[in-house]
Amino acid sequence: MKTGPDIALLGSLIGDPARANMLTALMGGKALTATELAQEAGITPQTASSHLAKLESGGLLTPEKQGRHRYFRISGEEVADALEALMGLAAYAGHNRVRTGPKDPAMRQARVCYDHLAGDRGVQMFDHLTRRGLISFDDALLALTTKGRRFAEDFGIDLTTIGASRRPLCKACLDWSVRRNHLAGAFGAALLNRFYDLKWARREKDSRVVSFSRRGSDKFDEMFGSPRR
Repeated sequence: MKTGPDIALLGSLIGDPARANMLTALMGGKALTATELAQEAGITPQTASSHLAKLESGGLLTPEKQGRHRYFRISGEEVADALEALMGLAAYAGHNRVRTGPKDPAMRQARVCYDHLAGDRGVQMFDHLTRRGLISFDDALLALTTKGRRFAEDFGIDLTTIGASRRPLCKACLDWSVRRNHLAGAFGAALLNRFYDLKWARREKDSRVVSFSRRGSDKFDEMFGSPRR
């Protein structure tokens, strides 16, 4: 009998179209109710409850209760990273949904991946940070360098606070639309929150799209280099 991680079980959980749509809807990092997830999946609330129970049992979703409402969110960054990688594999293999209009280019340019910046902007930032030696690879692990720590502090990020959690400070996440790495981890999340605080960017309502203002776009390019053409 074979031992080790059961990827077939995870594959069966993610492989159902309704459950896949639910997981994709949660990739924006927001917690959603069963009713909201049923609407995203195009199924009845009763059917959604059965699917959510399976995803929770499989460790992919975590429930949260607030008042009379019960919310669900992706269990953690590892699950989000795996889903983003699967999206990249699906795009590479040609398994793409039909494009639905102007929001698609916006999604490819900048979007939330769980709680960090993804898309063209996310890859642009990752490339610049590595090129300038602010983050480095050591035995396949991503780390913030001394120079990078100074950069973070100068940009108003408290590394002591974000480094107190058990979450990795820096982590590479394969971007599904660009098929190159963007920056995840506590530092990646802190950078996106800093962009929000500075009013460089905002999250579009009911969407994963991150929209940069004209000033924010200029400041971003000034800090992380012009996007590659």
